[in-house]
Amino acid sequence: MTQHQLHATLDGPATAPPLILGPSIGTSLAVWEPQLPALARTHRTLRWDLPGHGGSPAGLLPDDGSAKIADLAALVLRLADTHNWDRFAYAGISIGGAVGLHLAAHHPDRIASLAVVCSSAHFAEPSVWRERAKLVRSEGTEAMAASRPGLWFSPEFADTPRGRALLQDLRDTDPAGYAACCDVLADYDVRDVLPSITAPTLVVAGRDDPATPPPHARDIADRVQGASLVEVAHAAHLAGVECPEPVTSALVTHLTETATDDASRHAAGMAVRRAVLGDAHVDRAVARTTPFTARFQDFITRYAWGEIWTGDGLDRRMRSAITLTALIAHGHDAELAMHIRSALTNGLTRDEIGEVLLQSAIYCGVPAANSAFATAQRVFDEIDSEDTTGS
Repeated sequence: MTQHQLHATLDGPATAPPLILGPSIGTSLAVWEPQLPALARTHRTLRWDLPGHGGSPAGLLPDDGSAKIADLAALVLRLADTHNWDRFAYAGISIGGAVGLHLAAHHPDRIASLAVVCSSAHFAEPSVWRERAKLVRSEGTEAMAASRPGLWFSPEFADTPRGRALLQDLRDTDPAGYAACCDVLADYDVRDVLPSITAPTLVVAGRDDPATPPPHARDIADRVQGASLVEVAHAAHLAGVECPEPVTSALVTHLTETATDDASRHAAGMAVRRAVLGDAHVDRAVARTTPFTARFQDFITRYAWGEIWTGDGLDRRMRSAITLTALIAHGHDAELAMHIRSALTNGLTRDEIGEVLLQSAIYCGVPAANSAFATAQRVFDEIDSEDTTGS
């Protein structure tokens, strides 16, 4: 067996808390693309390919029928160790979720939080998986392609660009790697160890999932103390692909709520602070930090950015509009200039910023708005000058 690493990609700010995403059998790490923009805003997100899938070599698992879930889990821990991640959040789909359950049960010190999407503690009888492994070894993964529409997602979705791309991923999968993953699932059963899991756990089910129907998810949620359960209507096995919004929302809420320790809040806050204010501004603020101001810098990073700005209740455009209004009301022109720049970063247009300033003239006072318009014009002029200089 070769000793190469799993193929993986990294997204999100380097200083953000780590999150590892595991795929479903027959798919590549592209299966997480619908969730990636939201997750990578607040986490250093690592997606990996199963052996023989995507860019991972099939030889990472034995091809003699002996592959175990512990083998896959060890490969994931090796990836985490490569990045010096002693502890990380983990989310996985199907077999990727099975890896997460194994890690949470057998390596609890490594898992900060867990999300299990359309997965199971025990998928099917071993003979089912042994027969599938035998079929794929003899006929290739094309033998599985015709049955995925209706199981992974609706037949109609199979004709969309994303549906076709996922089916092509299946066809491109190395038969030996796919079969070895079937061997993993044939031997897999973690029902007895689920009560030992202590990581905050989210379980997501597709109500129309024929591969891991909702009772499988409910069984996990019932056995893992304190686990929460979300069932997604009209969703089959790849719920996050065909019905991305509710799955993404559930994951973001879970990851935000479980970032309860100060280190996690600080890391998440620093990631959002950089995304909103820009690296240059944050780097200057960090460089100016003294022993006298250090506690204040830590406080605003953890509380303002790590709890308030990371919340999922409002989008960043609305948070920017509210922030501009509050700064105008209190006459904080220096902070206002900074947040006008960040409002543009967050998606507000100059015209929309003007509307916010007009609204503030009514409720904060004309003199305050007059000063705000002057500040905004100065910021816009500076930006235009920077653009001209840069070109």
